[in-house]
Amino acid sequence: MNTTQGKSALVHSGKPNWMKYLRKHSFLYLLLAPALILTLIFKYGPMYGAIIAFKDFSPIKGILGSEWVGFKHFDKFLSSPNFEVIFMNTLKLSLFGLILSFPVPILLALMLNQVRRAGVKKNIQLFLYAPNFISVVVIVGMLFIFLSPTGPINQMFSWMTGEPIMFMSRPEYFRWIYILSDIWTGAGWSSIIYVAALANVDPELHDAANLDGANLLQRIRNIDLPTIRPIMAIVFILAAGGIMSIGFEKAYLMQTAMNLPTSEIIPTYVYKIGLQSGDYAYSAAVGLFNSVINVVLLVTVNFIVKKLNEGDGLY
Repeated sequence: MNTTQGKSALVHSGKPNWMKYLRKHSFLYLLLAPALILTLIFKYGPMYGAIIAFKDFSPIKGILGSEWVGFKHFDKFLSSPNFEVIFMNTLKLSLFGLILSFPVPILLALMLNQVRRAGVKKNIQLFLYAPNFISVVVIVGMLFIFLSPTGPINQMFSWMTGEPIMFMSRPEYFRWIYILSDIWTGAGWSSIIYVAALANVDPELHDAANLDGANLLQRIRNIDLPTIRPIMAIVFILAAGGIMSIGFEKAYLMQTAMNLPTSEIIPTYVYKIGLQSGDYAYSAAVGLFNSVINVVLLVTVNFIVKKLNEGDGLY
């Protein structure tokens, strides 16, 4: 057999040629193309604009024509008197929110898994999922109404203590209101992924556990929790990786002149500096600083979880 025949035999006997593979699965790649194009345009394309964080950006000169200033804007933010307050407000709101809200969807899914009547289970799920579809503006409006000095909650406090509590004006209540309202609106919807995973548990495992005399808590600990543990790890990693990424809409809508000491966070600060004050380069630097912290947290938490959870992670 000559060299050419040997190469031909290797091609035919080995893995399929990539051109043949592409032609064979061309329809699948065609279906994937719109999502890939949209991702490139709206996710990777805007990354080009991040370079204004290192420039003295002028809309007249444009991004390329603006003067490079290096880390000037980062130094300005890190040395500003507001940095520590804004950074700690963002960290505390995210960290407390993660600690308090992460277990709730898991508990809801475990409880829903014990409901055997399909009709009752669907009604409960509808009640739990509904708040997720309420607009953030409406949610904040409801909070202001219910927690106002003349609202129903303060009516109860006035009856017990003789005076209302200014929930939306006192800084110490902001984080609790923000986090608890987030749990109410999002916990039910977040439990869907765990409910779906628990639906795949073999009923014979529970039957066998019942025959062995296992009680409810033992069945949950030894059957249900190991089933959803990989999903719990991934959800926790993603949540911890985005610990500094709080949507500014709700925090901004809940802000008042009196609760700013705890309600001013990095996203609201970026919005005010960038869009309201027009300092685009400085706001881009602050936003990029926030994104870098998220990436570092994502990689770090993923590494820790993989070590503690027997390899279950994002990669």
